[in-house]
Amino acid sequence: MSTVADAVPEQEFAYENPARVVWTLAWPAVALNSLQVVNTLLDRGFIGHLHAAALTAQGGATNVMFLMFSLAISIATGATALVSRSFGADERRQVRQAARQSLSLAIYAGIAMMLLTTGIAHLTAEWIMPPGALEAKRDMTYFVMAYGCGLPGIFIIQTLAGSLRGIGDTRSPMVISGIQILLHILLNFLLIFPAHRLGPITVPGAGLGLLGAGCALSGSATLSSIAYILYARRTPLGKMQPFRLPERAWAQRILRIAIPAAVMSTLRVFSLTAFMQVLKQVPNAEDAIGALSLAFALESIMFMPAFGLSSAAAALVGQSLGMKRPDRAEQLGWMACRFGAGVTLVLALPLFLGAEPIATVLVPGNPGVIHEASMLLKYLCATEFLFGTAMVLMGAMQGAGDTVRPLWIAMFCLWGLRVPLAILLTLPKGFALGGFLPLPIGAGMGTTGAWWALTTTQGLQGVLAFLVFRQGKWKTQKV
Repeated sequence: MSTVADAVPEQEFAYENPARVVWTLAWPAVALNSLQVVNTLLDRGFIGHLHAAALTAQGGATNVMFLMFSLAISIATGATALVSRSFGADERRQVRQAARQSLSLAIYAGIAMMLLTTGIAHLTAEWIMPPGALEAKRDMTYFVMAYGCGLPGIFIIQTLAGSLRGIGDTRSPMVISGIQILLHILLNFLLIFPAHRLGPITVPGAGLGLLGAGCALSGSATLSSIAYILYARRTPLGKMQPFRLPERAWAQRILRIAIPAAVMSTLRVFSLTAFMQVLKQVPNAEDAIGALSLAFALESIMFMPAFGLSSAAAALVGQSLGMKRPDRAEQLGWMACRFGAGVTLVLALPLFLGAEPIATVLVPGNPGVIHEASMLLKYLCATEFLFGTAMVLMGAMQGAGDTVRPLWIAMFCLWGLRVPLAILLTLPKGFALGGFLPLPIGAGMGTTGAWWALTTTQGLQGVLAFLVFRQGKWKTQKV
């Protein structure tokens, strides 16, 4: 399959169209992410037709899923940076080595996370779910355990997709992961609901409820990971050796990039967990937590195109730096950013106008969840273009191997501002934090204060990413 770097000979760099270069690599990733949005919304729609506790449990499990997916992405970030840099420098042997070593590291990391996630699923549910939500705790425990079994596959998928992007191939991940998503939707339909009649046809069904959703996700990921490994041998990545231990020198190179990205992801997820601990204190806690999951699913309509452009920017920046063309890297990074912010802004308007009707379709019969989700979504629409900016520019810096500066941005916005702001705006003055420390000040705005804290700090990430990327120190990053 042809790649962007192959399509643009070095002597023609001066005459290439930056918009075309970015879009050629980005559109398959954007298409795949758009399909993922449909998958996520159908997922919420299926679960929204179960009992209310299932929606609350799935909302709590979002923390675990975000964390594990983000850790998988951190290894994929290292793979993309190393593979793209080697590919841009035309060092094909290094391309294969970087891909194989990244895959080996990803498999063992996925197995470790599977054991950890399934082992502490019950404790996680106890910690996240509101007091007295016994049914939601039980459902979340089973869901997380089923989801955890698919983590090795998820780590493999993200790492090999990142390696393929590093050689300029975004179409293959679109096809393979697209098939995975369709399989996930089918398994959801078959495993979540019991057998029922649809006209003259009896549709089979296992009736596993939220547990079935976890099994569907895990099963589709495992099958897709096998397809990725088999396909990789037909590409410049070569034949994979998945269960060979990674070499120490390569593991260190990958982890130098992956660890700051993993720390950033962990801080992001634990800040969300801390945010949810604040939500647990409001009178309508179960509605608020369920609404958070639903609003995030709808928000993905806006940011998924930027996420695809972020992947393209990472690959193009890495390739350009491998070619010793930092000027090209910067130009393509800014072009991807303009695309990301513009598309996000266009998508925000219809979501703002249709927030409540869309939420009503997805979770009928849950007026509290619908109200809170539609309010949060409207707030998110106001700052989402800045979040899209942050996503693309942070991706571009990570493609250069610079994962430390995005880490500092996330740490400041999420822990320096979001969590304290959520506490001060949501809870009333005198509220006993941890049961013994009274708040000296507090606005007592309830969920409205929480939504304000979430959206303003999300927008600030875009402003800071813009300033840091423009500073340009990422162009001298060594990998």
